[in-house]
Amino acid sequence: MRLPIIKHIHSFIKENDQDFVIEAMEVLEHLTESENLKDEELDVIGELISNMSGALAVRDMVQEGKSEKEALNEFMKRVMGSIN
Repeated sequence: MRLPIIKHIHSFIKENDQDFVIEAMEVLEHLTESENLKDEELDVIGELISNMSGALAVRDMVQEGKSEKEALNEFMKRVMGSIN
C-alpha cells in the first residue's frame, strides 16, 4: 500500500462518489480470475485493489468525523501494526 496513491484515490472519492471505486474494485477482482494473467500482473492488480480498499477505509473514518490527515495516519498505523 502506498499512502500517496490512497490519498489520490480518496481525492477522487471526495470529488465523485465511492461507488465508482467499489465498482472498479469489483472489475479488478473479476479480472484476477482470468487464467491468462501472469503473476506480476496479478501482483499489480492486487496492489491496486489494496490501495482502493485503503481509500475507502479512509473515507469511512473521515465520514465519522476525523480529518483526512488523522484518518490517513490511523489507517497506516493499523496497516503497519498488522504487518508486524
